[in-house]
Amino acid sequence: GGAAEKTEFDVIMTSFGDSKMNVIKAIKDVMGLGLKESKEFVEGLPKPVKEGASKADADDIKAKLEAAGATIEIK
Repeated sequence: GGAAEKTEFDVIMTSFGDSKMNVIKAIKDVMGLGLKESKEFVEGLPKPVKEGASKADADDIKAKLEAAGATIEIK
């Protein structure tokens, strides 16, 4: 072993699922974007929501977006 513990994570949204509007609202909240920008973001998937996030941050964002119906990958 001896592999370094990963400390930076990219949160990637791959799908908005069945509730696009909920996901747009969640993205608006998580990323601090306007409604128009959030809608454009969600329509251009897959996209990174946050890059270089801490584990706690990445998990928090993932939980919020998955609660809205999105599919999230953490890399």
